[in-house]
Amino acid sequence: MTDNTAKRAVVPPAPTAQDLADAAASQAEPSTQPKNFMSLFRLDGKVGVVTGGARGLGYSMAEGLCSVGLEAIIILDVSTELGLDAAKRLHETYKVKSQFYKTDVRDEVSVNEIMNQIAADFGHIDIVVNSAGVADLVHAEEYPLEKFRRVIDINLNGSFIVTQAASRHMISQGTGGSIVFIASMSGHIVNWPQPQSAYNASKAGVRHLMKSLAAEWAVHKIRCNSISPGYMDTALNRAYKGLFNEWKERTPMGRLGDVDELTAACIYLASDASSFCTGTDMLIDGGYTII
Repeated sequence: MTDNTAKRAVVPPAPTAQDLADAAASQAEPSTQPKNFMSLFRLDGKVGVVTGGARGLGYSMAEGLCSVGLEAIIILDVSTELGLDAAKRLHETYKVKSQFYKTDVRDEVSVNEIMNQIAADFGHIDIVVNSAGVADLVHAEEYPLEKFRRVIDINLNGSFIVTQAASRHMISQGTGGSIVFIASMSGHIVNWPQPQSAYNASKAGVRHLMKSLAAEWAVHKIRCNSISPGYMDTALNRAYKGLFNEWKERTPMGRLGDVDELTAACIYLASDASSFCTGTDMLIDGGYTII
């Protein structure tokens, strides 16, 4: 027998006179006292970890975090010489505590040991910037599988391994934290004419990983966001002389980005200035992807 009883919509009760009075009071004239919005960008007392932080985009972001009061900066990189130098320069320039760990982000055991050591040495982990990454320019039909896997392993799996290890401490601390992934406009579009199928796939994966973790860890007060750079004016990109000018011409702003033009976004996402921001990807590409 079918139940044909119509379902009635639940109608919320009308606001009372007291409800209306309370609402009006909440909309009273704002205070004339000035607010210090710049203080929201401060990172005083925070401990930050940056992978791939010995050079390039990673170093610039580490420097940006140090410039706004970070208590300690931890550099993770595969290059011992560059990593030690980066940690030393940051300490001397910004008077922050600094530490370098030689790290292969694909090594789960090593990464977990390092995160445990950081938490033991500094008491907490508050910020992680996943900047370690690699790229190949190889035609897909000729791509050796081991090279394809290496790009995915470092860019995507490595980001997860580092983030997972750090998140365990953020959860146990009970204070949450901010995790910034470095994705790419290549995770939004297919760059052309260079062949980079593994890189494009890895960065699309990074964006979706970030969103998945943002949804899952919001309950732990862990915010996950990403930055998707366009073509940046780096020594590596300048080496591609045949492509450099073409990239510049295809960018509406008529130039490639400076590495420091990503740093302010990293500071924003790492700080309380973005306290209601999670699961967001920031495209910083000079307008390249709007064409």
